[in-house]
Amino acid sequence: MAQLKKFNLKGEEVGSLEIEDAFLEVDANSQMIKDYIVALRRNSRQWSANTKGRSEVVHTTKKPHPQKGTGNARQGSLVSPQFRGGGIVFGPKPKFDQHIRINRKERRLAVRHLLAEKIKEGRLSIIEDGALTQTFTRPKTKMVFSFMEKRGFTGRRLLFVGEGAYESTENNASPRSIFSEKYDVFKMSIRNIQKTNFVLASNLSGYDVIVAHRMVVTESAFVELKKLLS
Repeated sequence: MAQLKKFNLKGEEVGSLEIEDAFLEVDANSQMIKDYIVALRRNSRQWSANTKGRSEVVHTTKKPHPQKGTGNARQGSLVSPQFRGGGIVFGPKPKFDQHIRINRKERRLAVRHLLAEKIKEGRLSIIEDGALTQTFTRPKTKMVFSFMEKRGFTGRRLLFVGEGAYESTENNASPRSIFSEKYDVFKMSIRNIQKTNFVLASNLSGYDVIVAHRMVVTESAFVELKKLLS
């Protein structure tokens, strides 16, 4: 079994967390990972770029100058593309139905593979539960930055991951995610620290994992990730 060191917000080691070898053994190939990341990037685009052609530009229809006698090339109107403010030739238009469907099993495999790589490379750390919520009654950027300095996390992209808030449902169904404000103060504490972000475990994507150089995950969030990706 692999073990991850667990720290408190002071940067002190307070224990460890065991990880089953089965979680780290993921059968995912590089092409599947690439397809997943490409799909995420394409789905994040808005596809809302819109330009006007010469038939859509509102402009005077008067000829710029007489047809003959000026020595210039004949021109019909100012909506022609060669004039400033005229129509755009072959410009972008809004595109619809550009969403790429991502298979759920492939998505889980890809995220598990990327997390396993982070663990094997020693770039994923565990922070004790309550360190990101109970410690902060008001924003404390200096406290978070001192933790990052002590663990050597400064200067690179760092991602904090916290557990979500859930409520039980009837008939023993899966718990339902609900809105929670428990991380609002912590997010205010890191907003002035460059290259530092926060995400809930249920919203974690493979792109978040692959972009972050290091990850700091709460113990409950890691347990939640294992359930979501199993």
